[in-house]
Amino acid sequence: MPARPITKKMRLLPLIAVIFFTVSGGPYGLEPLLKYAGSHGVLLILLITPLLWDIPAIFTVLELNSMMPVEGGYYKWVKHALGTRWGFFEGWWTWLYTFCDLAIYPVYIVTYATFFFPGIGAYKIELCLCIIWSSAALNFFGINPVGKITLLLGIVVLIPLILLIYYFFHQHTGPIELPAPSLKGITFPSLGMAIYVVMWNCLGWDNVTTYAGEVEKPVRSYMISIFVAFALVMVLYFIIIVTVQQSHIDPNLLEKEGFPALGVLVGGKWLGTLVAIGGMASYLGIYTSVLLSVSRVPKVMADDKLLPRWFDKLHPKYQTPYISIITCSVVVSGMVLWNFEELIVIDVIVYGAGLFLEYIALIRLRVIEPDRPRPFKIKLPTAALGALLILPAGIYIIALTGALSSGEGGTKPALFAIALLSTAQVGWWIICWQQKKKGKSSIALEGKS
Repeated sequence: MPARPITKKMRLLPLIAVIFFTVSGGPYGLEPLLKYAGSHGVLLILLITPLLWDIPAIFTVLELNSMMPVEGGYYKWVKHALGTRWGFFEGWWTWLYTFCDLAIYPVYIVTYATFFFPGIGAYKIELCLCIIWSSAALNFFGINPVGKITLLLGIVVLIPLILLIYYFFHQHTGPIELPAPSLKGITFPSLGMAIYVVMWNCLGWDNVTTYAGEVEKPVRSYMISIFVAFALVMVLYFIIIVTVQQSHIDPNLLEKEGFPALGVLVGGKWLGTLVAIGGMASYLGIYTSVLLSVSRVPKVMADDKLLPRWFDKLHPKYQTPYISIITCSVVVSGMVLWNFEELIVIDVIVYGAGLFLEYIALIRLRVIEPDRPRPFKIKLPTAALGALLILPAGIYIIALTGALSSGEGGTKPALFAIALLSTAQVGWWIICWQQKKKGKSSIALEGKS
C-alpha cells in the first residue's frame, strides 16, 4: 500500500511540545511521591530513577530512530531486528499499556476541575467521556493541529508553575535546607511504589517515534527535541519537589488535593486557581499526545496483516488512522473507573516489557548490521552496551518486587499486568492459525520483515 501523502510535516518546536507532553506534561502526577519516599528519600529517588530508567531508553530510542526513522517506530525496529512474532508482541504490549496510561488522564482533569466546582465529581464519568472523545476528534485532524494545541497547552502548564516557584522563593527568607538523602526507614513496598511514580512520570520516549515519517528532518529533530524535553522535565521536577519540601505542606493533603493546594498555600486562591488550570492543561496535553503516538501503531500492524485490515483505514480528508483512534477511545472509555495506583503499576510493568524488546533489538542490530548508517550512535562497544542495560532491568525488578510485596494494593494489578503480557502469545497463536487456514505461511514463520 503506498504511503499516505503528507502535505506539511511537524517542525522542531511543536515536536518538543508533543514529546514533553508524551513523557511528562509537567510535575502533575508526582503528588504521591513524598508520601511514599519520605522527605529524605524523595529527591534521591527522583534523581536516580531517571538515570537508571530514562537515560538508557533515550539513547536507545535515538540510535534506533536514527537508523530507521519510520512510521511505526519501535514496532518496526523490533520487527526488523527480531522477527514478525516479536514485532507483534511489541506492538500489542504497547497498545495494552497505553490503554491503562490514557485512562488516568481524564480522571485527573476532572479531579483538578473540582477546585472550581466541588460538586462536579458527581459527573465524573460523563466528563471523562467528553474529554476522551474531544481528544479523539482533535486527532482526526492530524499531527500538525495536535502539535499546535500541545504547544499552546505547554505555555498554559509552564506559566503557573513558574509563578508558583517564583512567589515561593521570593517570600522564602530563610536558607534552603534539603533533608539528607537517605532511604532509611522506607519500607520496601513504599520504595517500589515511589519508583513506580517516578517511572510513570518519565516514560514514553519510544512512543514519540511512531510518527517519525510525519516529522521534518526526523533524525536531527528528534535528537534536539528529546534532549531539550528531558532537560525541561528534570529541571521542573527537581525545582517543584524542592518547593514542596521547603513549604512543609502535609504530604497527605498534597496527594489528596494536588498542586493547587500548594498554590493556595504559597500565593492564595488566585495562584491555586492558575495551578489547577495548569494541571487540567497538562493532563489534556498528555492525553492528546499519547493518543497521537499510539494510534499509529495499529495502522502499521494492519499493513503487515497482524491486525484486521480495517485498522488500516485512513480518514478520507485528513489521512489519519481514524479507526485506530476510535478503537483506543472506546477501550479507554471503559477503563476510567480504575484507581491511580493500580493503573500505574499495570502501566509500567507492561511498558517495561516492550521497552526491553527494544533494548534487545538495539544489541541485535549492532551485531547483524554493524555497518548500517547510524547518524546517532551510543559511544559504547556492543558488549559494554549490553552490560549497561542491566541498570534499567534492575530498577524495573525492584519496582515490580515492591509492588508484589505490598499486599492487595499492588499484588492484584501486578498479576493482572503479567496476565495482560501473556495475551500477546494468545494473539500470535490466533494469527498463525488464521494464516494457516488461508494457506499462507509468511507470518507464521518468525523471519524478519
